[in-house]
Formats: sequence, C-alpha cells, structure tokens
Amino acid sequence: MPVGSKLIIDARPWWRFGYVWLLIAGPVIVIIAGFVTLWLAVHNPDPVIDEDYYQHGLEINRSLADSGRSLAPALKARNHVLTPTKDQPR
Repeated sequence: MPVGSKLIIDARPWWRFGYVWLLIAGPVIVIIAGFVTLWLAVHNPDPVIDEDYYQHGLEINRSLADSGRSLAPALKARNHVLTPTKDQPR
C-alpha cells in the first residue's frame, strides 16, 4: 500500500452482503427442488404393471408374426431404398 492511504474496513454483518445470499441461493434451490421431487414421487406413484403382462406380450408377438406378409412390401422397400431404380427387383 502506498504511504498515507488508509485501509477501509466494512463493518457490516455478513448477511448484509448480496454476494453471500447469491452463494447460498444455489444450494438452497437444489435442496428445495429435491424435496419437491420427493413429494411428487410419493404423491404420484407410477402405475403398477398389469399382472398378466407376460401373456399380453406373447399375444402381441403372435399377432405380429401372423401379419408377416403384410410387412413384406415395407421390408422390400426398406432394403432397396438406396438401390438405383433400374436395378430394383420388380
């Protein structure tokens, strides 16, 4: 410090500084968001999976296997989408 200059000390309490509250605000917001998330999870639980989910899956697989012919044009087009028009099977 240059000779003759005075050191100025701010004697305000810590809670009077805005930067302190800015630093405190981040973690406080995260904690509040955590409690809100916990409240939402407790009061809005996910629905229970159907008791017979495995049988429903097997039925869906059977219905998809039966419709194999109806998907043939789509599979053919998808496999030949980049093939030039003159070389595509008819």
